[in-house]
Amino acid sequence: MAFVRSYLLVRFKNSVLTQRFSSSMSDKRGLVLGVYSTDDGKDDVKFTKFAQKYNESTAGKLLEQIKICGPIKCGQARIYWDLGTYPAVAVAGLGDASKWDELDEINGAKENVRIAASSGVKALTACKIGRIEVEDLEDAKAAAEGALLANYKFQEFKAKDKQTTLPAVSLAENADGSEQWEQGWILGQAQNWARILMETPANLMTPSIFSENVKSKLACANVDVQVHDEAWAKEKKMNSFLSVTNGTKEAAKFLEITYKGEGSDDKCIALVGKGVTFDSGGISLKPSASMDQMRADMGGAANVAATIFALAQLKAPVFVKGFIPLCENMPSGTATKPGDVVFAMNGKSICVDNTDAEGRLILADALCYASTFNPKFILDIATLTGAIKVALGDCVAGVFSTNNALWNQIHAAGSESGDRVWRMPLFKHYSEQMCDHSGYDLNNLGKGKGGGSCTAAAFLREFVPKDIPWMHVDMAGVMGDCSDQGYTGAKGMTGRPMRTLVEFITKANP
Repeated sequence: MAFVRSYLLVRFKNSVLTQRFSSSMSDKRGLVLGVYSTDDGKDDVKFTKFAQKYNESTAGKLLEQIKICGPIKCGQARIYWDLGTYPAVAVAGLGDASKWDELDEINGAKENVRIAASSGVKALTACKIGRIEVEDLEDAKAAAEGALLANYKFQEFKAKDKQTTLPAVSLAENADGSEQWEQGWILGQAQNWARILMETPANLMTPSIFSENVKSKLACANVDVQVHDEAWAKEKKMNSFLSVTNGTKEAAKFLEITYKGEGSDDKCIALVGKGVTFDSGGISLKPSASMDQMRADMGGAANVAATIFALAQLKAPVFVKGFIPLCENMPSGTATKPGDVVFAMNGKSICVDNTDAEGRLILADALCYASTFNPKFILDIATLTGAIKVALGDCVAGVFSTNNALWNQIHAAGSESGDRVWRMPLFKHYSEQMCDHSGYDLNNLGKGKGGGSCTAAAFLREFVPKDIPWMHVDMAGVMGDCSDQGYTGAKGMTGRPMRTLVEFITKANP
């Protein structure tokens, strides 16, 4: 019986696909290839080295098919069936890296690879291809990052028979850069873990559950994790941290994580991550709309844990200690009241004018404790202020730094990783707004209007000794629902900017 193949030209988001009507193809193999082509309407096509060899194996038929349909733009993918040894081949556009403006401050060649790998994997997944192989796209690390971050879906608590089966993704046989692919794979896995931590509902990601999850995960990477309890925190006089926990029945925890890579320095790098597993605002209650998003107010903690996990997997020759204060911020008859005064570990008094400015209260004591280890430098990361999203939008994290060399290094790291950072000011003006009070040392709110992310950073600065270089990363803008990275998607928590932290720490030299 004659078999007639039918083809349908459809559009998958921003990718053009050629899809064949057929039965389920979950057991089929698919291949992602890369092609450089201009966006100016010309028919010029330039394959990657791997794709060129594959085209030759089809006696040039792949190139013929591409020319019939026209150029494949950056971020698009087109599927061809039964061309060569794979039932399905997704050709993804790598575009022209020179079209990235220098003001975008990003390595366009690497970012285009992530975008192309992502679009190819998504296109094949939409066609129910169960095993996807990705060529190196002439940057295997970036290809792995884009492929793995795209091959993610949070469905942990959905009925098993309703869950979407995700394909197995791997580097194509005979592709270059297997070691670089493995590095990108580790980074993508770690970021996806951070996404899961952030996305999990707060009743299923309490301070205790978070601690158990991190301890179990990092034990597999030979990383030491100590889980300190409230009695320990009280002994350390972490009363600023503990004041946030007054309104909840969930016990607070404080994680101390240690990774010492072979050949590392004796002085550690200190990472501090905000770990509010749910933030209602306390007595200063948040509006109910979108309050569920505050399950991810421990995004800084997730970033620190995932960063150290990635460094350990990569066997990076660095000595890193992570400090994660974990708690809930809830209203009750025992909750901290607006106007209450508490004392931090370094003895400074703080008037808590707004209990919804709680992140800086738990970080204050964590910074004090981190300082006792005399680290090379301290970097804290937190979903600290909505003001940073007002200032910078959803495409970049804000960084405050007391050290120009460290700023330059993390800025360069953001360009390489594709997860950019932007420097914000630490003017004396902001410190005066936080510290110029007659009855106590600091207020957790600034005196003036506006500049909320800047006054929050100025508050934190008061808890780091001046002889220790310090950086504060406000990641609230890139916490979730970001519009700038197709490979992490426009919905859900992102785990950003974890890959930037890894890139920075492996090269940092204050």
